[in-house]
Amino acid sequence: MGGVTSTIAAKFAFFPPNPPSYKVEADESCGGRLYISEVPRRDDVDVLKLRTRRGNDIVAVHIKHPKSTATLLYSHGNAADLGQMFELFAELSNRLRVNLMGYDYSGYGQSTGKQREWCARTDIWAMELLRLANTKFATNPTECNTYADIDAAYKCLKEQYGVKDEQLILYGQSVGSGPTLDLASRLQNLRGVVLHSPILSGMRVLYPVKRTYWFDIYKNIDKIGSVNCPVLVIHGTSDEVVDCSHGKQLWELCKEKYDPLWISGGGHCNLELYPEFIRHLKKFVLSLGKSKPATDASKKTTAEPDNQSKPSEGGPSDTFELSTDLPEVSRNSLDSRLEKSKKSNKPEKSRMSTDRVDRIRRKKGLVW
Repeated sequence: MGGVTSTIAAKFAFFPPNPPSYKVEADESCGGRLYISEVPRRDDVDVLKLRTRRGNDIVAVHIKHPKSTATLLYSHGNAADLGQMFELFAELSNRLRVNLMGYDYSGYGQSTGKQREWCARTDIWAMELLRLANTKFATNPTECNTYADIDAAYKCLKEQYGVKDEQLILYGQSVGSGPTLDLASRLQNLRGVVLHSPILSGMRVLYPVKRTYWFDIYKNIDKIGSVNCPVLVIHGTSDEVVDCSHGKQLWELCKEKYDPLWISGGGHCNLELYPEFIRHLKKFVLSLGKSKPATDASKKTTAEPDNQSKPSEGGPSDTFELSTDLPEVSRNSLDSRLEKSKKSNKPEKSRMSTDRVDRIRRKKGLVW
């Protein structure tokens, strides 16, 4: 049963960039220290290879901030790797004043392991379910791999960097909300959790089912109630890949709610372009350093007034410009083929280095 579920996870959720956007090399003059050749080398950045309990070696980066009071463990979406995410990681570390660890799932980037693609046609997917139900599997369960991957990153933070649970904020973007909530549901003293365009479960992205089936994946709807720390949910109201109702229902099920951020007009891959994104994220991180959360668990307020601000309204402290020197980034958290199965042939937009982003930069200046 577990093998069937995990095989569906591989076919449903994972589309690693092919070829990977980066390479990991060793500098023999620095004792074999690892670095990513495609991004600038920095003394405050460690590149690591971590062995998971399932026998894979995953690549992780740790960015240190000199004035940090917390560490952010970031689980990215399904169509990105560390080479594409590094610039965003560096900016988040700087703007939020936190140490940040990002990692690649097994089969992503230069991490070992295998991920398989899924054909987004729902009729083929339904036929595949029938075939899976009668097949004996000998493949690596990739849903379980992602749980082992985040556990390896968590273990590294505790053992190598001395991070305590009280200092740790888990951040899960789209599919990354799966391993994030799995770990969060098993830890009792986390500082906080951020869910960015999260999913209720894999099946619920495709179909409006009312119950959780045994073959479903990333059952976030069943795990969110076990999270005992403040939870911030961020979702775009015009998300055509993962409907905003996913984020809203997860927020309703939280034990300790923080003011959610429903970004008016925001899609699935462009929320970082809105200045309220970083402002609200900063506010959340700062609130976690105080003795009392910003929002009581029973208070159900939203950040709608902030949502109405336009990108041009962000002040200088809320703006930054991503470099155009890095490779083009496509950080879709569910592949555009999944969107086609629900909507039409309308392609999903890339999150970062797109013509649209360039036009926004030229017209309205810096974003964030």
